[in-house]
Amino acid sequence: MTQPHTTHPLRVGAQLHPQHTTYQSFADAVRRTEDLGVDTIWTWDHFFPLWGNPAGNHFEGWTLLTAMAILTQRVEIGCLVTCNTYRNPALLSNMAKTIDHISNGRLILGIGAGWFDRDYREYGYEFGTPGSRLAALEESLQIIRSRWEVDVPKPVRNPIPILIGGGGEKKTLRITAQYANMWHGFGDAETYRHKMKVLNGWCAEIGRNPEEIERTADARRNANAAELDAYVGAGATHFILGMGAPWDFTALSRLVKWRDERQGQ
Repeated sequence: MTQPHTTHPLRVGAQLHPQHTTYQSFADAVRRTEDLGVDTIWTWDHFFPLWGNPAGNHFEGWTLLTAMAILTQRVEIGCLVTCNTYRNPALLSNMAKTIDHISNGRLILGIGAGWFDRDYREYGYEFGTPGSRLAALEESLQIIRSRWEVDVPKPVRNPIPILIGGGGEKKTLRITAQYANMWHGFGDAETYRHKMKVLNGWCAEIGRNPEEIERTADARRNANAAELDAYVGAGATHFILGMGAPWDFTALSRLVKWRDERQGQ
């Protein structure tokens, strides 16, 4: 395995889907996931199921993050990712700061421009265009960071780490280089490697050290060690496995074992 030079350790996490489940089942999954030894636990920020029965159970992400902060002791938590235009950015900064305090500094603010049109349509938000949503994201990030500097109390972990999800090369990766501490990308290992180069290029253009940005990637449920190693060779150091009810922790246990074996090398 070819590992790039990086200051970030290998980490693994799980995104627990808040759909087609009960709160009691979701809470139990959060506890079991932390017990397995992951580094991060995530949910998502939607209002309706993304697949399956469109009228099925679904829970709101930021309210769940409050519960996740109480249910856990060690892991970092976040939404993968928050839709920026669902909330006023000053309000979102205060929500994030509050959960940062509840969790004693374990929140990651995962955020993106938004895409799920049903959320917008049924909740009365303006969908706009990809360009307008990205412009709003950049404006919001400036407001959020400024609020953390002036509101009291300040976050426990100040500034709260920001993760941006998405691979748009002209805008999303530029915004990531400017504002983010973490980036979440998609695609196969070669696509991921290409996006890394683009992100590093934007960092060079604005004069930022690309090593400051932790690189995260989806982990497929049936991914083997060779596939994960290929992503590490492409620059990823943090792998997040999506999971839904009924909860099966077999793949997540394999991912934790792979991390531990690689860390021991």
